[in-house]
Amino acid sequence: MTIQFDEDKQKQKLEEWRKKEEEDFAKIIAEKYGVEYISLALMPINTDALRLIKEETARRAGVAAFNLVGKKVQVAVISPAAEETKTALKALTEAGFFVTVFTATGESLAKAWSHYKELSYSTESTAGALDVSSDEIAAFLGKVHSISDIAKLIEGILAEKKSYRISRLIEIILAGALATKASDVHIEPEEDYARLRYRLDGVLNDILKFDKETYALINSRIKLLSGLKLNVKTEAQDGRFSVKINEDDIEIRTSLLPGAYSESIVMRILNPKSIAVPIEELGIEPKLLATLEHEIAKPYGMILTTGPTGSGKTTTLYAFLRKVHTADIKIITIEDPIEYHLPGIVQTQTNVEKGYSFLEGLRSALRQDPDIIMVGEIRDNETAEIAVNAALTGHLVFSTLHTNTAAGTFPRLIDLGVNVKTMSSAINVSMAQRLVRKLCVECRKEATIAGKEKILIDNALALIKNKATIANRTKMWIEVGCDACNHTGFKGRIGIYEAILMNEAIEAVVRQNPSEREIQKAALPQGILTMKEDGIMKVLAGVTSLKELGRVVDLEKE
Repeated sequence: MTIQFDEDKQKQKLEEWRKKEEEDFAKIIAEKYGVEYISLALMPINTDALRLIKEETARRAGVAAFNLVGKKVQVAVISPAAEETKTALKALTEAGFFVTVFTATGESLAKAWSHYKELSYSTESTAGALDVSSDEIAAFLGKVHSISDIAKLIEGILAEKKSYRISRLIEIILAGALATKASDVHIEPEEDYARLRYRLDGVLNDILKFDKETYALINSRIKLLSGLKLNVKTEAQDGRFSVKINEDDIEIRTSLLPGAYSESIVMRILNPKSIAVPIEELGIEPKLLATLEHEIAKPYGMILTTGPTGSGKTTTLYAFLRKVHTADIKIITIEDPIEYHLPGIVQTQTNVEKGYSFLEGLRSALRQDPDIIMVGEIRDNETAEIAVNAALTGHLVFSTLHTNTAAGTFPRLIDLGVNVKTMSSAINVSMAQRLVRKLCVECRKEATIAGKEKILIDNALALIKNKATIANRTKMWIEVGCDACNHTGFKGRIGIYEAILMNEAIEAVVRQNPSEREIQKAALPQGILTMKEDGIMKVLAGVTSLKELGRVVDLEKE
């Protein structure tokens, strides 16, 4: 009789004996140190618990956090007596966690450690905070050179059929927005798909489309991060969360709006670096810049900047504040939201739901004896009256209004019920501004000025008093598109400005309840460029294109 030796069966039996010996040893260790033994073979691993200890530390210390409820965390260890294990457990306790220790086999821990690959690049540290790994973002930014790179990375994640892909997807969407310096991320559901778009330099750009199932998961995840209600789908909701990259806290303002096919999601990215622009780099024409620097150096009065949402008004006001800030003056700002934290300046954020409006903020600020006040926006009669009175009583006041032109400031304040006599004494200067995209210097193309474009440009140049500043009348540049500018032809933005100084002529016309056109006519002798003229000068200098200027300014208007 021949005996058959089954090698596979023998190996299986030896493996079973080895596992049993390891389990028995782990149970002995558990009994010795007064803790429980656990097998993680069939235990679900909580990734929020797992990420409390870095993978490298966990493997070195022989530990794995596998369950987390509130501040109670359960941790499996090979030996509670090992020094590195003690150090890892102590770190959790010092971080405020209540730790329950179990012993487990090396195989159990290996099973838990295998879930580290499922962790996203981020951790939700506190409610409404998303801490992004600096190393992972740095690696990601190295891969991103264009919008198409972002689309490829997102498509790669979409191809994965794993639950944790949504966290990674949101990280890549946000990191891609930061890499391309997008101001907003738009996720818009249609009937059969959802569309992802970035607002780059003020213009929306399509990134890609994805399925409605993924959209629903992204929607829920963004709501959780932003502290919004998951079950509310028929009402508009606003929330926020923050992303920490290296030492920078970047706030994300979220807005969800019910639509025909579900909720439209917009994430506005408030990156402090994008708003920290020195006054000299805003694009203000030299003569106007000198005038503004003189006006903001005055001890009292009001400086107003106007323009639509997204025209760079807040950036301009911050640049003014940085210019005038010294250690011997007190500056208070009332904002909604606080977009950039300025050291040495008291900043307060309005909260309408709790009754803290611009009006209440301004009243409170005046009780703090400030030298300079910045009011984020004048919206009503009372705020306008108090701001004007503050300017008359020894304070320098910066603020914004929603009007289209510098001349429109005065009729707007009259509509708000401000006394024309006090207004004339309070206002130093009224500004208006827009943002135009700058031509990409890598690919812009020279073109000869001719036809209607020549007539339009010549008409604008005829109104400019100082003809010596016009360096070129025959050529301009147009956009082309290359890899450096994501094939848009533009890279970055710059301001175009106009301003009206308060003087006797303006004061006289304001008292007659004038139109914008009448105020503009009275301001002509000041010789300050209008936005149209400032834009034409930038077109002739190759900074922007005539087509781009026409996107933000009515070039046909006299």
